[in-house]
Amino acid sequence: MSHQYLIGVDLGGTNTVFGIVDSKGNIVCENSIKTQAFPDIHDFVDACVQCVSPLIEQVGGKQLIGGMGIGAPNACFYTGTIEEAPNLPWKGKVPLAQMLSERLGMKVVMTNDANAAAMGEMAYGAARGMKHFVVITLGTGVGSGIVVDGRLVYGSDGFAGELGHMIVDNSPTARQCGCGRRGCLETYCSARGIVRTAQEQIEAGHPTLLSNVKELSALEIYKAAKQGDEVAIETFRRTGETLGAACANITTFCSPEAYIFFGGPMHSHEFIFPSLIDTYNRQVLPIYRNRCRFLLSELMDRNAAVLGAAALVA
Repeated sequence: MSHQYLIGVDLGGTNTVFGIVDSKGNIVCENSIKTQAFPDIHDFVDACVQCVSPLIEQVGGKQLIGGMGIGAPNACFYTGTIEEAPNLPWKGKVPLAQMLSERLGMKVVMTNDANAAAMGEMAYGAARGMKHFVVITLGTGVGSGIVVDGRLVYGSDGFAGELGHMIVDNSPTARQCGCGRRGCLETYCSARGIVRTAQEQIEAGHPTLLSNVKELSALEIYKAAKQGDEVAIETFRRTGETLGAACANITTFCSPEAYIFFGGPMHSHEFIFPSLIDTYNRQVLPIYRNRCRFLLSELMDRNAAVLGAAALVA
């Protein structure tokens, strides 16, 4: 890192968070704005400049800043644009990186949020020293960032690596995904997918502590699993099995050193990892068996999105 600081931006559907990151990966100051409060992109850019400018001054001025990285939904690294993001207020192709670069007078790069997470792990987290790994983020959806030879895989158009939308079930009863297809990994292994797996067992009449939970969530399922609830434990076993099979397929493409998992559902890793690793080693090609590590993110308790975005510039 040639400058003392970088700016990381986590642009989400609800909030946009700005952080100044030092050379050791510490976020020294932060600020945020409400994304949805600015339906006009020019007003949003104005608000971004007003929000981040005091932070820049706080650390000593723009001459100490090496640039800004942004992690955002449907962001294209090649063009610096956000394209048709369903949870953001701006439609069409938005050249946000260029707009902010012109206003701030600094380099601005942008990619999708899961790719930013992968860069964060490589710079500051569990993938330090690795050149071949896959980050899988489990949350409302399932995202991923694939690193091969030390570089993120972007593909021909900047949108490669959407592993959450690989088909893992092509049966007639495969779950409907928000992307319009059926049977995507996201429909089984996201937080919503995990809840649905539990609900299906409850509806089938299996006795469980979860029957008395008013608002079922991955966290409530984890709490029940800790108490020995069989439906909760089976839910996580199935989740791990599906993830393991998906990883076995992904390995044939990029042969990673490690899979790194990030997100709320991975607080339940003690119930997910055993079936994930067992399924992976049973289904992966023999030449890959027992060579890959399965790790938790080291950024789970930090602002990984801001760190990852800053790492784009580094």
